[in-house]
Amino acid sequence: MKTILYGIAALIRLFIQSVLLALGQIRANKIRSALTTVGLVIGVASVTGVIAALTGLQTKVLDEFETMANTNSIFIMANRPDTGPHRHASWRNIILKPEEFEDMLENCPSVEQFARTCQSSQSARFGDKTLESVSITGIDKAWHNVENRAVIMGRPFSAIDAQHARQVCLITPTLRDKLHLDRDCTGQNIISGQRSYKIIGLVEEKDQPSLFGMIGDRAPQGEIFVPFETLYKILGKPWIFVVASSRTPQLSEEAQAEIKFYLRRVRKLKPGEPDTFRLEAVEKIVEGFKRISAVMKAIAGGIVSISLVVGGVGIMNIMLVSVSERTREIGLRKAVGARATTILLQFLIEAVILCMFGGLIGIGFGQLIAWSMTIIPNGLDKAHIPFWAIILSFGFSAIVGVVFGMFPAIKAARLDPIEALRHE
Repeated sequence: MKTILYGIAALIRLFIQSVLLALGQIRANKIRSALTTVGLVIGVASVTGVIAALTGLQTKVLDEFETMANTNSIFIMANRPDTGPHRHASWRNIILKPEEFEDMLENCPSVEQFARTCQSSQSARFGDKTLESVSITGIDKAWHNVENRAVIMGRPFSAIDAQHARQVCLITPTLRDKLHLDRDCTGQNIISGQRSYKIIGLVEEKDQPSLFGMIGDRAPQGEIFVPFETLYKILGKPWIFVVASSRTPQLSEEAQAEIKFYLRRVRKLKPGEPDTFRLEAVEKIVEGFKRISAVMKAIAGGIVSISLVVGGVGIMNIMLVSVSERTREIGLRKAVGARATTILLQFLIEAVILCMFGGLIGIGFGQLIAWSMTIIPNGLDKAHIPFWAIILSFGFSAIVGVVFGMFPAIKAARLDPIEALRHE
């Protein structure tokens, strides 16, 4: 037992001595050591900066998506299959129909609510003020809960509005201001698509894109919302989208299975025939985006990591020069009894410490890059270096030191002491 303890103590002492010798050599050649680590510093800073940017982008997109849609939302849309008897069917026969969803809640106990929607782009006019390409969307009453957009003035659509397809509308404050309507514009009428709509309320703005195709930070001209039945009748059986929400995120799988079974029965699809509709759950979309982000991080990190290899070559080059300069020292140490393993460990530790210093400085520059991204207007305010990336950078720096420092260390350990002492 004592022999083992003495051996461990000797190894620890040898390691500490090697570290002190390496630090002494680095201190004695400050400028050369600093220039040697430049390649590694640039490599680590590049890798951590890229990871910080992609992490910030992923966080920002996920935050906006979760704000835009509930995590228990399920999108339902028409889809013409590539096989089966419906592969050549007309889109008129494939598109979803409003009546197909009349009994869905009764037949799908895991589904809490759903909203049908259709959309078009029309002009909007009030008095002598006209706006072109204004989004007009037909919505169900449940749309406000699905989209998280409340009526901030006036009232939402009633069952009578929907039943009689009344020409009433909700608008956004942006549209109100652009058409120069009164601040409380309820009761006023606007013209859209040659039809007059009575304003019954205001819907709050939303900075994120709408679930059903609004593109950009916000609809630039504002938005008009009418009862779903009203716009569906005006457009003449247009393409519709449906979004349902499960009672809890945990019931999302059950809700999708129930909706699929219900729609197959309603659409009279026989066993074995492919679906003529598609279901997309927000949770699956988020998981898919996370997988894509992980692959992007790996690819981008791998490409940028090439600079770390360049830095490692610089480390190996300078260590070979160091071995050449200290040949007489190595010969003297061997002559007084130093083992080859001791010499190898000394030079290997020196290379690793150089790389670790470079990695530490590189992480500092990477953190500076990440911080600069957060202060840029409309930049990646969520950009940060994950803890795993810091550990990975240190680990990779150590590996570079071992891999590229091994050859010079072995060369030093194999020097013949007599030949080394004769070296000029």
